[in-house]
Amino acid sequence: MMADKVTSFDVARQAGVSQSAVSRVFTPGASASAATRSKVIKAAEELGYRPNTLARAMITGKSRVIGVVVAYLENQFYPMALEHLDHALKARGYHIMLFMAKNDDSVGQIVEELMSYQVEGIITASVAMSNDIAKRCHDAGIPVVLFNRGQDTGNLAQVTSDNVKGGRTVANFLFAGGHRKIAHISGWLESSTGLDRMRGFVDGLAEHGIAPVAVEDGRYSQKIASEITRSLCDSPDRPDAIFVGNDHMAFAVMDTLRFELGLSVPDDVSVIGYDDVPIAAWPAYDLTTIRQPINQMVNATVDVLLARIENDAASERIQIPGPLKIRGSAKKPKGFTR
Repeated sequence: MMADKVTSFDVARQAGVSQSAVSRVFTPGASASAATRSKVIKAAEELGYRPNTLARAMITGKSRVIGVVVAYLENQFYPMALEHLDHALKARGYHIMLFMAKNDDSVGQIVEELMSYQVEGIITASVAMSNDIAKRCHDAGIPVVLFNRGQDTGNLAQVTSDNVKGGRTVANFLFAGGHRKIAHISGWLESSTGLDRMRGFVDGLAEHGIAPVAVEDGRYSQKIASEITRSLCDSPDRPDAIFVGNDHMAFAVMDTLRFELGLSVPDDVSVIGYDDVPIAAWPAYDLTTIRQPINQMVNATVDVLLARIENDAASERIQIPGPLKIRGSAKKPKGFTR
């Protein structure tokens, strides 16, 4: 029997069970005894049967697929987040369908395409969503959760780290370490994450009676961050510390300071990042950084999304605080031991 001709009825006949029993075995979360499951799996393997997930979705209206839209993967934080999301959703009987997008009109096109695949929910990672797109998703009964991005408009659930608190923590640490000429290379200031980290940082310095010597928009770009670093250090009022909006840019800042400008980190310039991706702990960087609690953020995202899918729960806005991971790229306050 050709594999592409095998149906669930053929498997049921081979296994000596009902067709509905076969369907339960291959439906995530459905109930089937161990004996029935064993017989059905054995028969399916013998016949070369593969369940038609799309056909089942058309019949049941449940695809068990979550659409994930990501802006970019250069920053190590997002491949890590995707891996955790995939594992967490699979553990709950769901799978992901990944699309890449920029923060422009392509997001609307991608969401339309995801809706045509009958996804049950959508997670956007560092991607903004217009009110019109959010309304279309709401009207179609497809819940949306923003991951690592906040948005004031639209009835959208969102999960982020506590970016304002993280920025303030960096300001306090650098001030306590004796720094007074502190610059900030922010994340994209049109994003909530970049703006909130900057606001927390500036407010934190203001509490100590100082202001940053410069705030420049790095747009989450290593190239732009390097250019800003050169410009800052070409100034007679060169900063003695730089808070960078994410680790991805901070690595470029450190490389520029050390290998192009011949400066020591942290003796000449302290550098602090944000995210705590694995490379941050490598001896080559030893980067002091705010850790985004990725496991907690992913679990909260999955919990919120599935609650909205299964129970039509209200939207939530969750902020999870992350600790400062102190390493060797920034001077430590007096009396501090690592």
